[in-house]
Amino acid sequence: MIVDDSTVARAVLSRMIESDPAFEITAVAGTAEDAIEALGECGVDIVVLDLEMPGAGGLKSIPRIIAAGGGAKVMIVSSLAEDGAEQTVAALALGAHDTMPKPGAGRFNGKFSEILLGKLKALGYATVDPPPPVAPKGGVQTLLRAMPSDPIDILAIGASTGGIHALGALFHALPPMIGVPILVTQHLPIPFMSVFARQLGGVAHREACVAEDGMSVAPDRILVAPGDSHLTLEPSSSGPIVRLTHGRSSSGCMPSVDPMFASVGAMFGAGALGVVLTGMGRDGAEGASRLVACGGSVIAQDEASCAVWGMPRAVLEAGLAYAVLPPDKIARRISSRIEEPAQCK
Repeated sequence: MIVDDSTVARAVLSRMIESDPAFEITAVAGTAEDAIEALGECGVDIVVLDLEMPGAGGLKSIPRIIAAGGGAKVMIVSSLAEDGAEQTVAALALGAHDTMPKPGAGRFNGKFSEILLGKLKALGYATVDPPPPVAPKGGVQTLLRAMPSDPIDILAIGASTGGIHALGALFHALPPMIGVPILVTQHLPIPFMSVFARQLGGVAHREACVAEDGMSVAPDRILVAPGDSHLTLEPSSSGPIVRLTHGRSSSGCMPSVDPMFASVGAMFGAGALGVVLTGMGRDGAEGASRLVACGGSVIAQDEASCAVWGMPRAVLEAGLAYAVLPPDKIARRISSRIEEPAQCK
């Protein structure tokens, strides 16, 4: 499906894509709303989506398009989709699988069609997840563990689809100083991590940077997992240091929340607090299990505030959640476990 408000763009993209016998144009739409309606009537593997359109526009509609598409993958083709541009990072965080700008002066050296077709082939077919297990009567199991009141020593946050907005809401409500290191694993491609870290630092009013191997942790500094490595910690004579790893995770994600949770649980025990925000799939559930087994605790984002209630749901259904809350209330719960500064004598 091609979604673009320009008749010319739809026609040109259709010709390019249909020139390869591997593809068939199933539908076209001029607005995101029309696309969502059409997806209720036809199945597609890939949605080629512009960001600048009338109505809700392409960017804000990505989660709804993904939900309506039933596993269809979203490819952004837009003049706003420059490498590292804020709109590009936001689109990827909302669930788009890949992006590329429309042809322009000096772009692609006449190979736009070739690059586009290559990206579409790399996306492949729609991903159809197996049906979720039937929940017991009364819906998803919501039995929660008892949250400890002891002060935390580290905060580790995992997020995927919709994570940038959820992280923004969480950090907006978090006190400016909590006195512990903060680790973040957000599913994004490699080229966008430095822009994401810079944006996150601005929203959080804290230092934020992409983690490097051997880097030390510091209170209130946010370390972001690179796009090509899992962010873990290991002990050293001078305190915890970053160890970037590249092994395959059980979730298949790179970076994955699982190794991050497992490492902070092993190192900090009851002082480790993990947070699982909006995202597709189950990344974070296995790591949460190991973190909890070490004495740590995990908070999951609630369904109503999630763009995609996959990762938090997996944690809740596994019986690993100590609280299920929207991002702003997660911040308050974190605040309740901050060690009070020593009183002046």
